[in-house]
Amino acid sequence: MTAALTDVRAIALDPCARPPLRPLPESVAMLLAELDAPPRLAAHLRAVHDVAARVVAWLEGRDGTRPPFDPDAVRFGAATHDIGKVLHRAELSGPGDRHEEDGPALLVAHGVEPELARFAGTHARWDAPGVGFEDLLVALADKVWKNKRVADLEDRVVVALAECGGRERWEEFLALDEVLSRLGDGADGRLAYQAAHPL
Repeated sequence: MTAALTDVRAIALDPCARPPLRPLPESVAMLLAELDAPPRLAAHLRAVHDVAARVVAWLEGRDGTRPPFDPDAVRFGAATHDIGKVLHRAELSGPGDRHEEDGPALLVAHGVEPELARFAGTHARWDAPGVGFEDLLVALADKVWKNKRVADLEDRVVVALAECGGRERWEEFLALDEVLSRLGDGADGRLAYQAAHPL
């Protein structure tokens, strides 16, 4: 294994052309290094962060209104959503939800505001009462990065878009489906990228 594939800061920040992935925020890269995060976790977070950034860019480029949301919060949430797997490393390659319980507290303990740390839990509990549009977008990115489509989750996004934008739900569904299908086409490259990094 080359040093570039095991250095967490390099995984988080270095240019990545295959597949083309945006770098993680510098603050997240520093946190991953400080926590001695597994390389595969850094690769996963980068892939999900990139998908979330693409969804955000699509929303920002749409004509008409959209639900109010904080694009930076969505990108940060995607970049840190599985941070709890630093504490529960077996969940990198197997089932488990302990990372969802412990992730927000881990982020808060490292100086992240609770409002941003919440995504480490809500990415898996997107159907809980009180979950907002930003949380839905992080959860959506966490599914679509590997081309997994979750109808109930997508329906919630469609409803939020229709209620705010004045378009019919079917119109919003078609628009969302188009962007998610495009993003799903890149899943094989993202999955191979993640798998190339050790646990």
